[in-house]
Amino acid sequence: MKKYIFTLAALLIAVFSFAQSSSSAKNILDKAFSAYENSKGIKMSFNVATTDENGTAHQTQKGTALVKGNKFKIEMPTIDTWFDGKTQWVLMKDLNEVNISNPSSEEIASISPLALLSMYKTGYSLKNPVTKTINGKSVFVIDMTPTMSKSDFKNISVAIDKKTNTVLQVNITMKNGIKNKIDISDYNANHNFPDTDFTFDKNKFPKVEVVDLR
Repeated sequence: MKKYIFTLAALLIAVFSFAQSSSSAKNILDKAFSAYENSKGIKMSFNVATTDENGTAHQTQKGTALVKGNKFKIEMPTIDTWFDGKTQWVLMKDLNEVNISNPSSEEIASISPLALLSMYKTGYSLKNPVTKTINGKSVFVIDMTPTMSKSDFKNISVAIDKKTNTVLQVNITMKNGIKNKIDISDYNANHNFPDTDFTFDKNKFPKVEVVDLR
């Protein structure tokens, strides 16, 4: 379960990270966040490649994310997550079980775009952006290092498309040695999702066991 929370956090960091330090890097991240802030809803596809602390590469997982303000839905092969700004539903497909919770402020800081914005506003130092070509596109790559010793992250590298100001790739290195590389595609900021998209509908999953942890 913790692995999925880190994967989700990594994805949201990729889209909503914000920090201080290098002014040029900050300006680039400002534009990336503005592209999100000016949208009523974003839909994107992503691939997550994970390497464990022993250097073993695991099978790449595909997923889709819907985001609206501090609400989101993440769909992955084995787990779906809904968050309506207060309540979280985590559907574990292999167990046919959904867990309901009201995340604490610390948990929200790991999953909520707006909480991440606040959390990382002063929590990271930035290196100057470097121009590279990733997935055939010209990008700015910005390395982010946490300034707080209690952070679970060792380093975050974000690649932002020069033309669209959207995040194309993020590389996360955890303190425990686990690495996640997330490639984002099909980024579309022209959606207007109803709030019901961010809540679990029991009627659509009548055979799923509901575990209320609130």
